[in-house]
Formats: sequence, structure tokens, C-alpha cells
Amino acid sequence: MAAPKTQGAATQGEDSDGNRGGAGGVSYEDTKDYILEPLSLPESPGGTTSLEGSPSVPCIFCEEHFPVVEQDKLLKHMIIEHKIVIADVKLVADFRRYILYWRKRFTEQPITDFCSVIRINCTAPSEEQDNYFLLCDVLPEDRILREELQKQRLKEILEQQQQERNDNSFRGICMFCNEEFLGNRSVLLNHMAREHAFNIGLPDNIVNCNEFLCTLQKKLDNLQCLYCEKTFRDKNTLKDHMRKKQHRRINPKNREYDRFYVINYLELGKSWEEVQLEDDRELLEHQEDDWSDWEEHPVSAVCLFCEKQAETIEKLCVHMEDAHEFDLLKIKSELGLNFYQQVKLVNFIRRQIHQCRCYGCQEKFRSKADLRTHMEEAKHTALLPEKQIWDQPQYYFPTYENDTLLCTLSDSESDLTAQEQNGNIAIISEDTSKLHALKQSSILNQLLLHESLKN
Repeated sequence: MAAPKTQGAATQGEDSDGNRGGAGGVSYEDTKDYILEPLSLPESPGGTTSLEGSPSVPCIFCEEHFPVVEQDKLLKHMIIEHKIVIADVKLVADFRRYILYWRKRFTEQPITDFCSVIRINCTAPSEEQDNYFLLCDVLPEDRILREELQKQRLKEILEQQQQERNDNSFRGICMFCNEEFLGNRSVLLNHMAREHAFNIGLPDNIVNCNEFLCTLQKKLDNLQCLYCEKTFRDKNTLKDHMRKKQHRRINPKNREYDRFYVINYLELGKSWEEVQLEDDRELLEHQEDDWSDWEEHPVSAVCLFCEKQAETIEKLCVHMEDAHEFDLLKIKSELGLNFYQQVKLVNFIRRQIHQCRCYGCQEKFRSKADLRTHMEEAKHTALLPEKQIWDQPQYYFPTYENDTLLCTLSDSESDLTAQEQNGNIAIISEDTSKLHALKQSSILNQLLLHESLKN
């Protein structure tokens, strides 16, 4: 169509005294000395003047360029200057490649071969009428382009994810305790989930992990809650708020985080919520009444002293006895611990280990690794303090909210035997075969007689 091309040419041809320059698309207003936003140096030193290497996106018709992050400004420019509208821009996986493709195609064929023409002011005089052009996926070529861009984007994301999964040079600091972690990213993510109940998902489901963690850290540095996104006056108030309100999680409604999860790249134009909803519907449609083949996934319990996990308490006890010389079953038997006493003992040990303090000698260490080395060398793992120290009501509350070891503890019949050996008073039922004799000899008769004499 001649109109957009003519306008683009006019924009290109204005001299340096006008509003635009042909090469860079920089207006006279941009030459003023005002700085209204933060500036950033280019990531690649030296830069490049080629269009393919530029971090900006060109207009489809003219030489105006806009930064990738200012996509809306480019769309506004194309509507006002060239009267072209792109439908469903949010469904375009790679906006820059999309624009470059149609920029090339519009030089080969007229715009009317691709776009629907929308006439406005139809009832007005002909000189006041105007035509707008709609580019959308109704056009097969546009639809294929969008799908190809989506596939390419998914391929790049999966390659990036695989690279991060295999990367053992990761270095990160916990946002809650400032402990530094080296190696794989999963070490830090698992630490935050286990130690601070902050779970952002499985490491294998996350992509661009460094950028994700920096985004979260920036919010915390700005004293902003990650879940409700309220801002607080100081760091301690923010920490108390997130702990008491159980806001140690991200806001699932915040679309800013979508780009860090692989599931959001699986299908064109569908978020993780829509994909998950489809999966649930499919399950309901194929639901059968026969549950005989149902297999429950075992829940793993974590060792009291290290990060070893086991599916049963028996396996975990064997590990703790072999690796740390701590026999939980033997301690339970010798001390005659019932279920609640076992809970308090486990929570007590968890808290001491979390605070890097040896419960055998009360010495405090800088890290859990140093504490574990000390306790194993000094044989302090089996050196429990006096019962009155850990058998306290405060240890009814779990140190870790997701401590599945507490769910595997048992309260067997042997506990009752142990209680009897410890001097607990046994309750013996009365012989009710001679009710008349019981009534005559009951102490209640004396109490009633005493009350009647007083009255």
C-alpha cells in the first residue's frame, strides 16, 4: 500500500533540522541535556552498527529504532505514523524477529496482500476518511511465523535450561541467611526450601536462574514482600511479616515471573495456569473408578545430621547409626520415649543442628559441616543432654515445617510397658459384680451425711 510506504519515506527523508534523522531516528528533543531515566552501558564492548546485532527493534516501514524493552513505544509509533496494528502482540514469542521478517516482506509485496484494511470515519467526507491496516494470525503466513518463532524460542529455552542443569560453576548467596553456595544451582534452591521454607519450584523447572534470583533479591533490597508485594519501613519488619504471614513464596499472579518457568514456553499464548487447567480437565475426562493400580509416592525423611534422605524410618535409622553413630531406636527403647517425647527430642536436635551448636558440649560452630565433623570425632552425636533440657513444651513445635521424619515416628505398645517401668500409676477398673456392696461402702455416703448434718 502506498500510504505507509510514503509516510515511511517522508520520515526517512527529513533533514537534520526537522524532527528526525534518517540513520538513527533521533529527534531534536532527544539532543537536550535532560536525563530522565537510568543509563546502561552496552553489554558487548565496541558495539555494532548492523541491524542484526543491535539491541533495538526497527520500525517496519522507516528507520526509527526503539529498545526491545520499549516495545509499546514502537507499536504506538507504527499506529500513529504508519497506521498499522499488530494483533495479539503478547503471543509473539520473539518480537524483534517478527518485526524484521515483516519489514522484509513489506518491501517485496504491497501491504494489502497481507493486512486487512479497516476504514474509519466511513460517514465523513472522503478527505476525512482514513485506512488502518491489521496484521494478525488469520493470515496463514503470520500464523506459521508465530508458531516457528515459538518453536525456536522453546528450543533456546530448553538448551539454556540444560546448560544451567549441568553447570557446576554456579555461585549464589542465600537471600535469608547470606550463606554462600558453590556448585550447582539446585544446592542453593534446595537450601532455601529446606532451611527457610521458601520454595520457588523444582530446580529443573526453572530457567535463567541467576536473573530470577537477582529479581527476587532486588525486591527484598527494596523492602518489598515477595508475595503480597507490600513495602515495609525496614528489613526486620519485612522479615517478621513474611514469617508470620507465611509469605515466604512468590506471587503466582505476578506475570513478571512467568519467563523463569519452562512451562510458560510450551504452548503458544498459554500461561502455566491454562496449561495446568487443561491437564486437570484431561485427567477428569479419563478418570476411572478402578484405583487398584494406584501407587502412592513415598515421602522421604531427612537425616538429623546431614542431607541424606530415606523413604522409611528404618532405612534412615540404619544410616544415622552407620554414618553418625546415633541409634534413634535404641535411645527410644532405653529412655522409654512415647510418641510426643520422640517428637520433642527430634525437634530439639533439629534446632541445635540448625543453630550449629553441639548439644553434647554446647560449643557453637560456623557451619554445619564443622559441627558434624566435631560431633563425629568427639562422639557427641550419642551424648544427649539431661531429659529435662529437651523434654520441654517448646519442642512440640517443629523446627522445620516440612519435617516428614515426625510423621514416621511410631507409638508402639512397648511405649506403654516403658511407662509402667518408669513408675506411671496404672489405672485398675473396679469390680462391678457386687454393685449393692459398693454402694454401701462408697465414700460418697459419708460426704452426703456430712453435708446433711451441716444443713
